[in-house]
Amino acid sequence: MRAIWKGAVSFGLVSIGVKLYSATEEKDIRFHQVHREDGGRIRYKRTCSVCGEEVTYDDIAKGYDLGGGEMVILTDEDFADLPLTTSHAIDVLEFVPAEQVDPILYNKAYFLEPEGAATKPYVLLRDALADSERVAIVKVAIRQREQLATLRVREGVLLLNTMLWPDEVRTPDFGFLDEDLKVRPPELAMASSLIDSMAGEFQPDAFTDDYRAALQEVIDAKVEGREVVQPEEEEAAPAAAVDLMAALKASVERARAARGEEPAGGAGEPTPISAARSAQKAAKKAAKAPAKKAAKKTEPAKKTAARKTAEKKAAKAPAKKAAEKKAAPRKTA
Repeated sequence: MRAIWKGAVSFGLVSIGVKLYSATEEKDIRFHQVHREDGGRIRYKRTCSVCGEEVTYDDIAKGYDLGGGEMVILTDEDFADLPLTTSHAIDVLEFVPAEQVDPILYNKAYFLEPEGAATKPYVLLRDALADSERVAIVKVAIRQREQLATLRVREGVLLLNTMLWPDEVRTPDFGFLDEDLKVRPPELAMASSLIDSMAGEFQPDAFTDDYRAALQEVIDAKVEGREVVQPEEEEAAPAAAVDLMAALKASVERARAARGEEPAGGAGEPTPISAARSAQKAAKKAAKAPAKKAAKKTEPAKKTAARKTAEKKAAKAPAKKAAEKKAAPRKTA
């Protein structure tokens, strides 16, 4: 990893030199726009919409759209007087319980590494922060922008999470929030049962980006010049539930079956899933019976002919012996 920022954590009168590293990276597969005929990259020129001339970076300024076609242009001198701190410091403002910070406020994550002789105070802050079960609310200027952030401990390392400002979080304004919807206690109980049947421990490594893996397979196949095999289609998403209780019961049973547990209520009233399974078994038995009869009917003709010939020979044998006895001459004394 490459450090993207160097500074110090200001903790009271203690200053802890640190390096900042991006803690996450996007794994999305990125593409370039190319010419279909020869694969050449598509380039875009920076042109002015008024005079049509191509513009260099030195002639580009920042403009704020006032609406109605009006634009106010800001220069470097306008930005020079802004109250943006230039010090590379992470100022600790206060310590708060972690549960008081809404996760929606979190933006980007960075690892902090102690620099030089700052290892001991770094470890001291880390351990004290972990023992307090709190997070530090800090302010830091990264990439010419002052940001609110938190400091917390993750796997023995201080983690800086930049945060959105409160006015950057939208308020949901949906019509159903004003509707007087009533949920029946049995429905709530069944939904809770479904949650319990699907409860588990979160293990991030158990989940994968199937789309990215499939896309990488397509790219690799193109490179190797081999045939691309289409993956099997996934099961269609279930239709919207008409009977909420029936859908909840079926969901609970399927979750229990996936865990290898017995259905609730033993051999009681069949649920939609158990009824479907019983019907499937009955259909298989009904399909096997005609198959056996058909196997008997399709016995090879040679075996059938051989059996009939043997039966005829067995029937003629006694008659032949009787005829031989009658034809034989009697002995005289």
